[in-house]
Formats: sequence, structure tokens, C-alpha cells
Amino acid sequence: MKKTKYIFCIIIFFALLHSCINPFAPTLDDSNKPSDIIGDQKTVEGLFKNFRYAYVFKDTLVYGNLLADDFTFVYWNYDQGTNQTWGREEDMRSTAGLFQAAQNLDLIWNEILLSIGDTLVKDISRGFILNIIFSPSDVVRLQGRVNLRIKRGSVEEDWKISIWRDESNF
Repeated sequence: MKKTKYIFCIIIFFALLHSCINPFAPTLDDSNKPSDIIGDQKTVEGLFKNFRYAYVFKDTLVYGNLLADDFTFVYWNYDQGTNQTWGREEDMRSTAGLFQAAQNLDLIWNEILLSIGDTLVKDISRGFILNIIFSPSDVVRLQGRVNLRIKRGSVEEDWKISIWRDESNF
């Protein structure tokens, strides 16, 4: 009787041990569900979602994928009283510097004020709020508007920003 009880306890122990789930070694997710974090850049909202993701997570790879090869950034230089521009390479360096300097970034897109165009080229005007936290005592809050020209070669391709005209009054 004691031996049977002993064997029964061993069987129960191994059965419990075998059925346990190790929380430190979870199973892999084999589903092919698209991520909710990264947007589908074949849609306009997906482009804006990826723009926000790039800023919040300071991801230069995602940010670079938003910009067309012929990208131009345009802003008004109040000191000189003229429009100033720079291209994709300078924008990537500038944005990478911002990402490195900031402890935290938060970008909020407001409503789209204007959207005109077709399935290959669109001009979009949209408001935004950007909070840049360099340190707990150095927080910059920017509120403004961008006018973007986005384009793609075909409806199967991702939207890319070709022209970014900043219309913020900082």
C-alpha cells in the first residue's frame, strides 16, 4: 500500500511537472497578424501612424522610410525673411540628432484640415502637437501645422513624403 502510494505521488508529480508552463519561456506567436504598432503605409493614416511611431520610439529606420528620395523640407526663416530648404540627407541627420538629444518625444496628430489629390499624389494640411523632453526641467511643447505632399508610383506602393512645408509659428 505504501509503495503504491509512493508510485502514485511520483506519477502525479511528473504529470504536474510536465503540464506546467514556464513563464520565462513563453511559446512563440506563430500567427501572421499584422502589428498594431506599425501602420500600413499604403494608406494615408498608416503614413501618419508610422510618423508618430518613428518620433515616439525615436526610430530613424521607420522615419527614413517615410521620406521620398527627392524629399524637401521647407520652413520660413524669420531672421532672413525667406523660405529655407534642405533635402533628405540633412533632414535625416537633423532628426537623428533630435532623437539622440531628447529623452522622450510625443507627437499628436490633430485633424486633417485639407486633403486634396488622387491615388498617387496628395497635398495634406494637418495640425500637430510635439512635446520634446530633453530633461525633466527642459520640456519644449510645439504646436503647429504641416503641409505635406505625399506621393507614390502606384497604388501597390507605400506613400512617401516628398515635400514637408512647416507652417508653425515657433
